[in-house]
Amino acid sequence: MKKQIYRQLRVYRYVFYRETLVDPREHFWSFVGAFVGIFIIAFIQSLHLPILENVFLIGSFGASSVLVYGAIQSPLAQPRNLVGGHVVSAFVGVTVAYLLPPVIWLTAPLAVALSIVFMQITRTLHPPGGATALIAVASSTKVASMGYWYVLSPVLSGALILLFTALIFNNITDKRHYPVKYSRLRRSRRRHLKARRLGVRR
Repeated sequence: MKKQIYRQLRVYRYVFYRETLVDPREHFWSFVGAFVGIFIIAFIQSLHLPILENVFLIGSFGASSVLVYGAIQSPLAQPRNLVGGHVVSAFVGVTVAYLLPPVIWLTAPLAVALSIVFMQITRTLHPPGGATALIAVASSTKVASMGYWYVLSPVLSGALILLFTALIFNNITDKRHYPVKYSRLRRSRRRHLKARRLGVRR
């Protein structure tokens, strides 16, 4: 039993190391992808939203950029999670803002907590989605007055811009493939379980 646990820990340690090991040449493509994606969103939204709310909104998409350009193997960075997580969270945030009085100590934690639950239910868990939900209840000017249009634009439109940019720049080199169906950790786990089953059958 101890040997199996030790062996499994070694596998996880190796996989986590490989998961975070980035070829220096890939830093360039991570930079370019993130720069282009955020540039397009910032430029478009600067034409429609106040400067202050641009800061809040780009903060949400900035966190997404870390995943979709810097950790493309992560299950949380895949297209379903990127787009779905932001849209679900935005919908939850706007709904909370509509149904509850504007008491920030109530609406803010409820919006974030519910967005996590609904992302889990819809299998679209994306950490920056919590910030998207928080923006919907914390903003007091134009974002707050947009209502459910906030879900479509800027949230859905911004997430799609990040996705299309990721599809281009994350597939330029042979070592970058996006989207990926499974992370290295999951592939390693499946191989381990398969080898274990074959060993038992023998």
